[in-house]
Amino acid sequence: MPNLQASIKDLRATQRRTEINDRLRNRIKKATKKQNALVKDGSLEEGKKNIKHVYKVIDKAAKKHVIKKGKADRIKSRLTKNLNKLAQADVKTAKKDS
Repeated sequence: MPNLQASIKDLRATQRRTEINDRLRNRIKKATKKQNALVKDGSLEEGKKNIKHVYKVIDKAAKKHVIKKGKADRIKSRLTKNLNKLAQADVKTAKKDS
């Protein structure tokens, strides 16, 4: 436990920031899990709607330095790639049915 007054205040600030950062990390996890579940279920339209929300959450976390910009870009890239694979598969099956 810190003894100096400045150290005590710093500890409180660190705890507040940690709580806020954990909240943002949890939002990222929930949003990406939801997006992955939508892609896995094959719902393309809902996936396209949800990807905007996921981008917003990830960009906010990167802006506040909770995650690095490169990690944010990597996450967004992977989610988009999976969504595009689903869209491509949708197009191929539509052509076969016709």
